[in-house]
Amino acid sequence: MDLGLKGKIALVLGSGGGLGGAIAKTLAAEGAQIAVADINKEAAEKTVADIRTAGGSAMALEWDLANLDLIAPNLAAIEKQLGSVDVLVNITGGPPPTLVSGQSADSWRKYFDSMVLSVIAISDAVLPKMREKKWGRIITSTSSGVVAPIPNLGLSNSLRMSLLGWSKTLAGEVGRDGVTVNVVLPGRVATGRITFLDEQKAKREGKSVEDVSAASTASIPVGRYGDPQEYADVVTFMASGRASYLTGSVIRVDGGLIPSV
Repeated sequence: MDLGLKGKIALVLGSGGGLGGAIAKTLAAEGAQIAVADINKEAAEKTVADIRTAGGSAMALEWDLANLDLIAPNLAAIEKQLGSVDVLVNITGGPPPTLVSGQSADSWRKYFDSMVLSVIAISDAVLPKMREKKWGRIITSTSSGVVAPIPNLGLSNSLRMSLLGWSKTLAGEVGRDGVTVNVVLPGRVATGRITFLDEQKAKREGKSVEDVSAASTASIPVGRYGDPQEYADVVTFMASGRASYLTGSVIRVDGGLIPSV
């Protein structure tokens, strides 16, 4: 199946590894040119090296999403080397595990800037060219906590939830311009972030990481953690020309984990 991505320019945030890295490589395998953005420049360059080794085209960008002043120069660099962005995949780092109560105003502001405002501002910056070309994809990866809040991830549950309202509203504003806007939710996909959360839960509950992982696995209908490639395959389809009638949606890639319909 031709996904219609050959020659498209994709900016994948947080693509130095984990979910973002898998998405960047999969989009590249379909012929897209990739701007690999990550706060860790070495990690971004590793993803770029992997893409180029496989015969793809990519560039690396060191990008701290909390610094909104980086948006204009980084997008200018992408446009100069690759062209204007056709596909934007928003992936941000998550805050540390916390209760939702008792957090400082500074903490709320810090993570709002890096997890919410950055996504909105970057999307706003790439939208004019997408609308001009009558083709664009904005895909935001959040968390299963926006459907079923995860205990002790108070900041994450709350801040990521705001992106659902933003994404649905934006989809209604730009759909007639050929731009689709969707949210995708990972369940327990085997990444460094999930390993970290399992380790933190083990410490809080006085259990081994293996016991925590086993309990999590038991709650997943397919009986295992997901592979980043499985997540990347879904996102790549959402980014494709084949998904032109998919917008304003929230897609779960969770192995059946989320208990609600």
